[in-house]
Amino acid sequence: MSDSQGLTIDQYIHHHLTYWTVGEGFWSLNVDTLLFSFGLGTLFLTTFILTARRATSGVPGKWQAFVELVVEGIHGQVKSVFNYDNPMMGPLAVTIFVWVWLMNFMDMLPVDALPLVAQHIGAAMGMDPEQVYLKVVPTNDLNMTFGMSLTVFLMTMYYSVAKGPFRYGKFLLTHPFPSHNIFAKIALAPFNLLMNLVETFAKPLSLSLRLFGNMFAGEILYVLIAVLPWWIQWPFSFGWTVFHLIVITVQSFVFMMLTIVYLNMAHEIHDVHAH
Repeated sequence: MSDSQGLTIDQYIHHHLTYWTVGEGFWSLNVDTLLFSFGLGTLFLTTFILTARRATSGVPGKWQAFVELVVEGIHGQVKSVFNYDNPMMGPLAVTIFVWVWLMNFMDMLPVDALPLVAQHIGAAMGMDPEQVYLKVVPTNDLNMTFGMSLTVFLMTMYYSVAKGPFRYGKFLLTHPFPSHNIFAKIALAPFNLLMNLVETFAKPLSLSLRLFGNMFAGEILYVLIAVLPWWIQWPFSFGWTVFHLIVITVQSFVFMMLTIVYLNMAHEIHDVHAH
């Protein structure tokens, strides 16, 4: 594919790994990430809302049955790990799983399809096609995955202090090494605080890097397959696509489940330190 575009292999790979960016430095925005993430989120919300409004109590259609299967399956998973009464968790889990899966699924499209469309549009507008960039998988952008994990982090912080900052402060100073001796409590408090702070900030970091790493690796492999001779691309591409379809589903599920687990842990703080 690189030869057909008049690019060397290095230029081809670099082109596919470059974002459509506006601005510079900290204030730069990856327009393609924003475009596809908001577009897929809108698609998800629109289709699920319309399905809910048009749902029938009789024999459901195929699409309604599929949506009900997804929603009921995810709700069942949430109930198995979330031990508190919070009506927000079910819809949150459904939103995370479907939205992340849709963004991951963009990796299933032919690696050159949408970028070539963007280059033709750019050429029609008088732009140099080699300077037109488009990355279509939002979840292989670390800014996107970290932004989602930061939202999860803020939610865990909210539920951690929802029933009182004092309880959360007590948790930070006495967990995981509690003691009934006042002197031991004072001596262990700095170590407990340090370990809890490391754990607290490691959660969103690991959550974002896990999803980003898997999706970025998948994209790299697709790009490397695309630079192979055309007659050998198809078997490698088909095999990797079948395997990667499992990967994107597993990663969507893992991101969703870890989010619910972290929020359940935030609720547990108040049970452990209620007295």
